[in-house]
Amino acid sequence: MSLAIITGSTGLVGSESVNFFHDKGFDVIGIDNNLRKLFFGKNGSTAWLKSQLLKRNKNFKNYNIDIRNLNGLEKIFKKYSKKVSVIIHCAAQPSHDYGKNFPIIDFNVNATGTLNLLELTKRYCAESPFIFMSTNKVYGDNPNNLKIIEQKYRWELKKNNKYFKGIDEKFPIDDCTHSFFGVSKTYADLIVQEYGKNVGLKTVSFRGGCITGPNHSGAKLHGFLSYLIKQSLNKKKYSLIGYKGKQVRDNLHSHDLVNCFWEFFKKPRKGEIYNIGGGRYSNCSIIEALTTVENIAKIKIKREIIKKPRIGDHIWYITNNSKFKKHYPNWKQKYNTKKIITELIYNQK
Repeated sequence: MSLAIITGSTGLVGSESVNFFHDKGFDVIGIDNNLRKLFFGKNGSTAWLKSQLLKRNKNFKNYNIDIRNLNGLEKIFKKYSKKVSVIIHCAAQPSHDYGKNFPIIDFNVNATGTLNLLELTKRYCAESPFIFMSTNKVYGDNPNNLKIIEQKYRWELKKNNKYFKGIDEKFPIDDCTHSFFGVSKTYADLIVQEYGKNVGLKTVSFRGGCITGPNHSGAKLHGFLSYLIKQSLNKKKYSLIGYKGKQVRDNLHSHDLVNCFWEFFKKPRKGEIYNIGGGRYSNCSIIEALTTVENIAKIKIKREIIKKPRIGDHIWYITNNSKFKKHYPNWKQKYNTKKIITELIYNQK
């Protein structure tokens, strides 16, 4: 039987991957020590999700190991080396704010942890695809230099702008502010490519936009749609930080993302990168998201606007998925933003 090693197995993308690959007939080994509780407090804990995964998936086992612990990881890779068919690396420190306050932890988790996993893949299962969940923050705040125009409810590009369909993989990553989180993930993204192009591993970096879904433990510093809905349904105030709340995000459901993983697994490449997100099919401004929640849930959301934006935050970001669709034409998006928000609302109730 095939076996998948999945890091961050009790997080949003990791848990979706656990269920998906388990349903495909894989034995699944999870690596997750619930660092989200350290990053975001008890509201960020994924202990509840770990319990659900263990009940749902009889061939799933989770190891409470930190990806910074090379010796601990090596024991797992050595034990399962002959069975491993794919490594899906989703574990991360995902917050801009936490990364700035604790840059050493941030870098060691995101950068060193990724290097540990790549080196062990090379040693023990070099023929198995290595799928890395990267981020659009590798582009830093360079998208803010585009000719963005203000509309009533969002910032937007003119239709004749070369990036109107979204940011592609050739967009520059240098000479900008990334945030500490963005820098550590950029290192990880590049080293994943290097192990593909230099060492010959079948690696891919998926540079995700806003990823969300029902398994998201939304917290103030991470997971804007999930946290927005949680605050709204609990009748708490939601803060719009910077840019009048008109900043645009594209939103990709974790199910649609993991289907990308599956397509790559079936036909892997070496040292590949893909921008992946909701694209023009699924995007919204923060204000538009609030309005959609209000209309679906029949509530009025308390809100405040904080003028000062977060350092490195995007005013407008929409992903161009064209490269991935060209390489993997069978991939189709199932969820647009309205469908995502509807699911999140009814999952919270």
